[in-house]
Amino acid sequence: MSDCLFCKIGAREVEADILQAGDDVVAFRDINPQAPTHVLIIPKDHLTSIDEITAGHGDLLADIVRTAAHVASAEGIAQSGWRLVTNVGPDAGQSVPHLHFHLLGGRQMRWPPG
Repeated sequence: MSDCLFCKIGAREVEADILQAGDDVVAFRDINPQAPTHVLIIPKDHLTSIDEITAGHGDLLADIVRTAAHVASAEGIAQSGWRLVTNVGPDAGQSVPHLHFHLLGGRQMRWPPG
């Protein structure tokens, strides 16, 4: 999608604080952090939300989870704990219509999260 901010970040057309980039997935710091560690993990290919995931996306999802675990370790929050969440639609808080996961950590998380 030519006007999608996250597609542009994945293609390195827009600057971001990128922590990890692979063939299919990019991890970068959120510009409005909600925790001491707040990283967004996105697929480079455009998917609007997790609603568009099919059986053929299994490797992509595994890559996203591996990236999250690697970043959590690199950020020093693997032992204390971290949360990985995605929002679907505006009522859930999805503000950018590109599939993305929030990696949150570095503080005590509350439950329920909403």
